[in-house]
Amino acid sequence: MTYPYPQGPVGPGPFTPPSYPPKPPVSAVDLTVSILTMVLILVLGAAAAVFGLFSLAFLDYCPPATCSAEGAAGAVLSALGIAGLVGATGIIVAIVQLVRRKPSWPFAVGTLVLCVAILAVGGVGYIAAVGG
Repeated sequence: MTYPYPQGPVGPGPFTPPSYPPKPPVSAVDLTVSILTMVLILVLGAAAAVFGLFSLAFLDYCPPATCSAEGAAGAVLSALGIAGLVGATGIIVAIVQLVRRKPSWPFAVGTLVLCVAILAVGGVGYIAAVGG
């Protein structure tokens, strides 16, 4: 089969693509710490969602003078939503860093710390709303 246009040069010459140096290997410690931290972020998010659901489900009696059911629901739902967004963003950034062969553990650990802090603030908001 013939082609209407001539094929380019095959051997070395001015039209060969440049050869790029191979990417460095991913550090085993970085990969392990990053993956374990990302799994821990997901487990923390699931546990926080279950705990938040049960804390709102068993808010049986909430006297209006000292308790705000709407405030409790707002604190729990906003903390879970913000922590979810931060967790998803941090996991995506950590995965991109792993693909780029750059250190990703600081992003994963930082995301975990931020998620814990956000959920702690939501817990304080819940306690303040129910009058505890």
